[in-house]
Amino acid sequence: MIFEWINLGFNLADGHPTSFYVVHGILVAVNLVLAVVLGAIGLRALRGLREAR
Repeated sequence: MIFEWINLGFNLADGHPTSFYVVHGILVAVNLVLAVVLGAIGLRALRGLREAR
């Protein structure tokens, strides 16, 4: 993911049409939402394992 974010940063600096920024903005938002959801699921699973012990 680090390489993807760096690549996106370089692509955004090139001066593309507005649609490029809109689409990539949506992709970034979806990526962040998925990261939060998966992080929450992981934390719940970790807490469940600790309570089971």
